[in-house]
Amino acid sequence: MRGAIVFLATFFLFLIITLGYRGLPPGEAIYDAVVGEESDYLVAGIPITHLAIAVFNGVIYGVIVFFIYWLADKFIFSKRKATLEIKQA
Repeated sequence: MRGAIVFLATFFLFLIITLGYRGLPPGEAIYDAVVGEESDYLVAGIPITHLAIAVFNGVIYGVIVFFIYWLADKFIFSKRKATLEIKQA
């Protein structure tokens, strides 16, 4: 459950950052490779191209941060949990 919160928080953070600064890699490179052309269509006042790039960045950085969190939880925080359980017994 905490992992999902970490992913969603990171997703929305990088979505907002990318909406402010479009050049944040790798979203624009992925969009150019997949779609290749820009559109002037607006969604809530934001160009659809810019929104798609922001979503790509949100997902990519969200997965990266979630993976780092998962590794830390598995290898670092689990040792703390094990020592706490031993001390309580």
